[in-house]
This record gives sequence, C-alpha cells and structure tokens, in this order.
Amino acid sequence: MSKPIPISKTINLGDGKPITIETGVLAKQTDGSVVVRQGNTMLLATVVSAKESKPDVDFMPLSVEYTEKFAAFGRFPGGFRKREGRPSDYEILVSRLVDRALRPLFPKDYHAETFVNIELISAEESIMPDALAGLAASAALAVSDVPFNGPISEVRVARVDGKFIINPTFEELEIADIDIMVGATKDNILMLEGEMDEVSEAEMLEAMKAAHAAIKVHCQAQIELAQMVGSTEKRDYVGDPEDKELEEMVKQETYDKIYETAKTSFASKSERGELFDKIKNDFIEQLGLSSEDKDKLNLIENYFHDNLKHAVRNLILDEGIRLDGRKTDEIRPIWSEVDYLPATHGSAIFTRGETQAMCTVTLGSKMNEQTIDQVLVQESETFMLHYNFPPYSTGDARPRRGVGRREIGHGNLALRALKGMLPDSEDCPYTIRIVSDILESNGSSSMATVCGGTLALMDAGIKMKRPVSGIAMGLITDNASGKWAVLSDILGDEDHLGDMDFKVTGTEKGITACQMDIKVDGLSYEILTKALKQANEGRMHILNEILKTLSEPREDFKAHAPKIFRMEVAGKYIGAIIGPSGKMIQGIQAETKTVIAIEELDGKGIVVISALNAEGLEAAKTKILGIVTEPEKGKVYLGKVKSIKEFGAFVEILPGKEGLLHISEIDHRRVEDVSKELTVGQEIEVKLLEVDVRSGKLKLSRKALLKRPERQERPENNERNERPENKEKRKED
Repeated sequence: MSKPIPISKTINLGDGKPITIETGVLAKQTDGSVVVRQGNTMLLATVVSAKESKPDVDFMPLSVEYTEKFAAFGRFPGGFRKREGRPSDYEILVSRLVDRALRPLFPKDYHAETFVNIELISAEESIMPDALAGLAASAALAVSDVPFNGPISEVRVARVDGKFIINPTFEELEIADIDIMVGATKDNILMLEGEMDEVSEAEMLEAMKAAHAAIKVHCQAQIELAQMVGSTEKRDYVGDPEDKELEEMVKQETYDKIYETAKTSFASKSERGELFDKIKNDFIEQLGLSSEDKDKLNLIENYFHDNLKHAVRNLILDEGIRLDGRKTDEIRPIWSEVDYLPATHGSAIFTRGETQAMCTVTLGSKMNEQTIDQVLVQESETFMLHYNFPPYSTGDARPRRGVGRREIGHGNLALRALKGMLPDSEDCPYTIRIVSDILESNGSSSMATVCGGTLALMDAGIKMKRPVSGIAMGLITDNASGKWAVLSDILGDEDHLGDMDFKVTGTEKGITACQMDIKVDGLSYEILTKALKQANEGRMHILNEILKTLSEPREDFKAHAPKIFRMEVAGKYIGAIIGPSGKMIQGIQAETKTVIAIEELDGKGIVVISALNAEGLEAAKTKILGIVTEPEKGKVYLGKVKSIKEFGAFVEILPGKEGLLHISEIDHRRVEDVSKELTVGQEIEVKLLEVDVRSGKLKLSRKALLKRPERQERPENNERNERPENKEKRKED
C-alpha cells in the first residue's frame, strides 16, 4: 500500500516563516483532519461531529481539546507513571482560546455533539505552538462537511522595539511590551486575549489590526484548501423544531410584560428572575399544559428566552434603560475592605453590585515556587493566582466538583493583569499566591478578582508599582436599525443576552490585560474605540474607589508573615554552604528553624533565607555570612572546640572553617594533656596566627590572648649551676 497523495496549501506572510496545511494523509476516518506545520513544529487537528443531535439539547455541545505530546520534543513526562495525564492549565487555556473563536460560528440550530482535537506531535524549541492551534482547528473544519460559518484563524501579535511581530518566538516575546492572541474571520474579530505593559487603547487597536491582516491571509488559504479537497458543501441536518403559531402566541402574550417588568422593576438578580419566571409560568398555566407536554414546553422555553432577549436589548437601544436602572456608562455601587481576615498575610473584600470577591495573599519562600513542566517550557513561577467559583455564589444548589476550565481561564486573566505590577525579585524575594473566592456573582467576577487582588497585595505590604483595576464592557447591536450601545460594568444577564464581553484591566498609565469575546458579525473599529474609551473611564472610577479603601501598600509586612532575606555570594561558596551531602545547610536550618534555598545564577550564588521570626533569620544570616567570610590573619574569633587530639584541638572559628590550636598555643605554661584544658563544644577566643596559602590551613593561638605570667626572680647563675655535692662541701667549709 502506497502513501496517499497529500493535498496542501502554504501560507506566506513575507516573514520567512511559511506555514503549510496538509490533509488527506493522517486520521482519514474523521470528518476532517489536517497537519499544520511551521519549521519542525507540527500540529494534528481532527474534527468529528455526530450525525444526529441529542434530544432536548438547545445549545452547541462543542468540545475542544488541545494536548501536547512530550515525545514531540524528545522528552519524558514527569511523575511516577511517565505518561501524559490530565490536561495542564496551559493546555486548558489553549483549548479555551480555540473554543471561544469557533463556538459563535456554528449554526444557531446545529446541536450535534462535535469534538475538535488538536495535538502537538512535533515541536521546535523557538516556535510557540499555541499560536497555530486555532488555524489547525479551523482548517480541519474547513475540509470537513460539518456545518461551520468559518473559516477563522488565530495569531499571536507581539510588539518589540515598536514593531509588530506575528507569531513571535519565545525569545522575542520575552522583550515584548504587547502580547495578545487574536481570533477572527476574514471580516470580523471574534476573540482577543493578552497582556500588555501599560499601553494605550490606540496602541492595542493597532496590534489588533496587525493581527487581523495576517488572519485574512490564513482564512483565504483555508478557503482555497477546501476547494481543492472538494468539501465546500456541508452536510444536511435537522435543526430545531418550529411552531410558528406558538411562537407568535408567546410573543403576543409575554413580550410587553417582559418589557415593562425590565423597565420598571430594578430588583435584584434573583428577584428579577422570579418576576420573569412568573410571566412564563402564567402563560403555560393559561394554556393548561402539564409536565407531560415536554416538546411544547421546550418550545415555549426557547421562544420566551428569545422574547426576553429582544425586550432587554430594545429597552437599552430605544430608551437607554438597563435591567438594574443604570445608564449605559454607569458603574454599580462599590464597597471594599482590607485586613478582613486577620490570620492571613493580606486580605480584601471587593464588592461591586451583586458581585463579591474575597481575596487572600500568602507569602512564601523559594520552596513554595510552582514548577512548570511543559513540553517546551521548564521553569518555576513565583506568582500564582487561583480563582474559585463555588455554586453558592449564584445561589445554585449543587455540589462542587473541583476546578473547571472557566475558573482556570478567569484566574489566568487576573494573574496577567497583576503580575506586571509586582516589584522585581530583588525588592520582593517572596513567592506570592493570591486566592480569589467568589462569594456572589452577577457579572464580571474576574474583574472583581483583579480589584480585590490589588487591595490584598497592598494590605500584605507588597510594594506594587501601581494599583490595577478592571472592568467588563458589553455591547448591544441591531443590524436592522444600525443602533448600538456600549455598556459599562455588565451584569450577568447583559453578558448572556448581549453581543460582547470585553474585559479590560490596567493602571492609571495604561492597559495591562484584556479578554474579549464577540457573538455577532460586523464589529467595527468604531465600536471597539468607543468601548475602550468608555472602559478607560470606568476603570479610573473603580480605581479611585479602591484607593479610598487603601491608598498605597502598607509600610511593612504583617507581624506573622514570614521574614525573608536575599543575599548574593560568590559562586565558589555554594558548595560550602550546602556542605557534604547537604549536612551544612540542613544543620543551619534545623538550628535556626529557617528554610534556606540556594541557586547559581550568572556565576553567583543566590541565597534566600525564610523564617517565621527575626531572630531565626538573623541567626541563619550570621552563619551563612560566616561561611562566605574569608578568615583574616591577626583577627580574634570566638570559636567552638570541635575535636581534641594529643597534639592540640581543632576549633571552628567560622561556619565550616576550622583551624588547629596546637598544644603549645593553648597556654603559656606547659600543657601535658589537652583534654584537661579543653572540652568538645567549649567556646573559646582564639587569634588567627597564620593562613597557609597553599592548603588554606589555619593556625590558631589561645596563648596569644592570655596575659603572660610575671617572671620569677632567678638565682645567681653560679649558684644555680653549681653541682649539689660542691654545694654541700662549700657549706661544710
């Protein structure tokens, strides 16, 4: 059997980094499969969609999975099993990026289970594969018969030295001040996510335009590939059932009631939901339907939701009235508090309307760093942010089942918003963990996390460069009339019923992170410009409210926070600090009740000491300074006797540095037995007499520090030297 002839298309952007899309060779039992290649990096993307929809499904059951094979880069997975396991946070984040761009483009009434899988099967060290994942997924859909209103593509755009680079290398990204991922069709931007170094709104728009220009080329290549394959015709499918008479009846009986309720009853989220449910249930009761009329009840549910959506949107576009009575650019009431949890290292409560985040900060040592072990990235992270969204935050009566994709995505956005404003490691040697627990949620809990995280960091005494605030913007559009409205600080319902969720975070100087999802076609740069301008005004208002609670970081850390000292030593002392088999460093830790971490960086030793109290920190610091201090000839040291020999004693004058105190240097008088003069563990003062240049051996003296005894009168020489028998004879005479 010979290898199938591949069908391929090459994308050239003029940057010397061509991308090839190939189909027809691998995974041919799928509905569509492609291999996307750039350099030695290869991604296999497949799509399989069920032929029929499941009953009672009124949403798009799409599942996107991005996975990385360690063999792609010639590595073994970590852990005991040496096998790829559950998806890493990074793989989940890439999966979400692709999902968010694909999902809006499936037909509204297409509800067949659809699985898109993207696998990294070969990797080149300098190429970032996540920037190719969206292209691969869309290309697999393009060559399939699955209904899809694409194609789309995603690219990463970075700005280095004022120049925009499409799909930069890892090295280029390290020095970039803009790093955003953009997903779009040929005509419209669908998704945006990234981080920036306090850039302006205009600069971010320019980056988006640069990304979109490249995406247009990607999309055209997919269109041409689909034509080459002959897959431009999509499969037929059975859409949602319809009942035009019932649809009109629902509209006639409920639309006006929904509109008036939304216009006049500015109740809480739960109360408003109950009012809308009453309108729906009264209509069902009016028809005399029971729970057995399942098909009809499902249709009523869908039609009622459509009327609710239209009523809320029209109320905003025609009268400028929102569900809670605010103006389009008005921010909900805010209150916040710091030091709410006295036993934590830093804490804050941030409440905006019916959204509330409780944020805590924990400070740790280098031992608490998070190890990152990905196919292409192996490093450690000193800043973590974990976001939790328990069911009770929305009043749901259901169990909590671990951390979901949404929680990982929201936490990552808040982390990107804050991390650029943390002090440098030289000024803050701590490992920092923020935990945001959402206690109430009605829109934009990730932005509440950013605001609460800022307050908690300042409460912990972390000297942030500048405080960060965040806001979620919404959009309502009507293509028929051309009307549109940008909404500041959106509610959960406005997110669900609206056309955009655009989260923007930043300082007084500029934007630090963003995330945008678009649900409609034709979002113009005019609307984006308006949204960014309005977001800036909202961010500044929220930032001012934050600073009313705590205007600047606390002068010092909490009394119960760990004490950390960071010092540099010459690289030659690293081994001496660690000691044989780690005995030296372990002994210091045990004696001083500290945690000591040491690593080599640029030929120097970086020592980080962590302790629960200042006394232990100082003790460990003194011992390490002793190890790295060179003994000085002529200097007096308080040493400890380590061992006793017949010819003298060995005395430790500095940690790890022992010298010989010879028996002749113990005292001015003659010493016959060293053990009668000294004991092991005894502390004595000694003077360093000599350092052997070749061997480094130390010669010590205790005698040199003792007062010389007074000299006794000596007998006359002739009397002293006279023999005893002569002395007796002389006496007789």
